[in-house]
Amino acid sequence: MINMTASGTEQNDNVIFVGNKPPMSYVVAVLTEFERSSNVLIKARGKAISKAVETAEIVRKKYNQAVEVIEIAIDTEHIIDKDTSKPMDIPSIVISLAKPVK
Repeated sequence: MINMTASGTEQNDNVIFVGNKPPMSYVVAVLTEFERSSNVLIKARGKAISKAVETAEIVRKKYNQAVEVIEIAIDTEHIIDKDTSKPMDIPSIVISLAKPVK
């Protein structure tokens, strides 16, 4: 579900951004989001990509075997390093999970 914020920008409610927390934190976030929505996107960049994959697999294999991987999209994001002001290419991934609608 995409909501518009007060400033007019889009806000995705069903997106989980993976970062530095332990994988189980993201698993809980995904399972919580599945209570409200039938699909969830897991997004990560750089070193967090393996944690995003681990999160998706834990959800699928240990908590809800009905959840399916719908799509996996990989890309490279071009950013400017804040410290050195140099351009950098950082890999990114988006894993789309869905559960059957009852």
